[in-house]
Amino acid sequence: MYRHLLVPVDDSELSDRAMSDSVALARRLHARITGFVAEPATPAAGTGYGAVAYTRAMKAHDARTAEHARAVLGRFEQRAKDAGVPFEGVYGRGDEVDVAILEAAREKSCDLIVMCSHGRSTLGDLLFGSHTRDVLARSELPLLVLH
Repeated sequence: MYRHLLVPVDDSELSDRAMSDSVALARRLHARITGFVAEPATPAAGTGYGAVAYTRAMKAHDARTAEHARAVLGRFEQRAKDAGVPFEGVYGRGDEVDVAILEAAREKSCDLIVMCSHGRSTLGDLLFGSHTRDVLARSELPLLVLH
């Protein structure tokens, strides 16, 4: 059965559900969890900043996103700890969330990815995009989608 779950989270209500449900699942499977937060890449250069101002903006962005990731992963870690589930939290940066999720799963040797979905219609997916759909299309690992 599955022994190592990758659970991508952010700071949303769906993410809260992914945390709760994945901890319960991992506990039943005697599995461990790697929680993952995908943060946006550093803002592109040439957006009206001078070199010094851009460097400051980049550092501020990196600090802000790192703090956000640590906060989200800290809440997730506490839930796992309370349930006796081994947990590691990691975050990455990038413009393509699905690619970042799949890279994290590969790097951490996970055997199942657990994600929540809004459950929008196909039209909704086309209008709003779907990280879950993109992960499903590209992943060689099983994907458990919570609705």
